[in-house]
Amino acid sequence: MNANKCIACTVKNCTHHCGAENYCSLEKVSIGTHESNPSMDQCTDCLSFCKK
Repeated sequence: MNANKCIACTVKNCTHHCGAENYCSLEKVSIGTHESNPSMDQCTDCLSFCKK
């Protein structure tokens, strides 16, 4: 698993998290929202998340 230094991540229970390094191993991620009109960062989601 190689860390993608362009994608910082601290979600350690994601399959794509790089262990001791706070980076994602994916080449690209998909970001989305669960709100119809997002207005805060809490309204966004990493759609590439996969639970370990």
